[in-house]
Amino acid sequence: MDLRKPPPEPPQPEGCLVVAVRLPVRIVVLVLVVPVRMVWDALVATGRLLRDAVLRPLGRALLWLARAVFVWPLVGLWRYLLVPAARASAWLAAVLVAVPAVWLYRWVLTPVGHALTWLGRGAGAVLAWVYARLLTPAGHALARLLTAVGAVLALLGTGTYTAVAWLARHLLVVPARWLYTWLLAPAGRAVAWCVRGLGRLLGLLVTGAGLALYWTGRTLLVLPALVLWRRVLVPVGRLLVVVAREVGDALGHAWRVAGRISRAVGRALGTLFRWILVEPARRVYRGVLTPVGHVVRDAVLRPAAAGARAVGRAGREALASARATVRQARAEARRMLFGAPRPPVPVDRREPSGAAARSLGSSTTALTKD
Repeated sequence: MDLRKPPPEPPQPEGCLVVAVRLPVRIVVLVLVVPVRMVWDALVATGRLLRDAVLRPLGRALLWLARAVFVWPLVGLWRYLLVPAARASAWLAAVLVAVPAVWLYRWVLTPVGHALTWLGRGAGAVLAWVYARLLTPAGHALARLLTAVGAVLALLGTGTYTAVAWLARHLLVVPARWLYTWLLAPAGRAVAWCVRGLGRLLGLLVTGAGLALYWTGRTLLVLPALVLWRRVLVPVGRLLVVVAREVGDALGHAWRVAGRISRAVGRALGTLFRWILVEPARRVYRGVLTPVGHVVRDAVLRPAAAGARAVGRAGREALASARATVRQARAEARRMLFGAPRPPVPVDRREPSGAAARSLGSSTTALTKD
């Protein structure tokens, strides 16, 4: 398998008509397309700005609002209401329906079904005995009786059947065969021959009329239409194809050139905007507002913040001293009214030592006992 690309085809030579149409068409299309491309680029830039600054935050806010209004309540309803209700309903159905149904099937319907099966087997045995002992012998006897009656009737009807057959042959079959052979068959052949001749005549007439109509339509319609197609429509179509192809190429070329022109104009407008507004604003911010802000911060805000912190610290200390004074006054009042509280009894929380403790060093163990 050859994976190499085939060599490119050589360009086809262009005629003078193509060259004559191309230049004015490209000039006219470029003049018409440049404003459209600039408006298009402006709309694209505006749309991107609206998308990034307005529509995307608005969409996020609407999405959060939709979640807060619709999704979260539905989730809470499903999780905290429907699921517990469904579980409670399933438990109630299991307790009130499934368990009684199982009990009814096991202790009522199954014994009744077994009893009915036993009764059905007994009835089937009785019916089988009746069929074997009563109905079968009666049927055999009836069949033998009917066979004997049929044999007698056959012996009596053999002569009658022969006479009826001879009469039907000579009165119906033989005249019908003669009528078919000498009357109906020749008449049918004559009618068929006439019909075939009439069909051939009609075929010849239709063929002649069709040939006449064919040559008339060919002479009056097909040949003029063929001449019109070959001599008029094909050259005009080729000219229109050339013009349309050149207009399409000119539109593509003009769209690309207009894009470059629009980009250059946009960059120039951006540079002009930066020089007129952005740079003066940046210089004013950096040269005027920043030093003023530093002065205000160092001369006003920091001293004010330090004073506020000192005031807050003094207030906290005053509140702490007042809280301690109130606590002490409350303790004194309680002591005056109820007396001094009893001192706590000391409790020895250490491990017992000496003989009270059981350890390996004691002689009370079995291993160290003398």
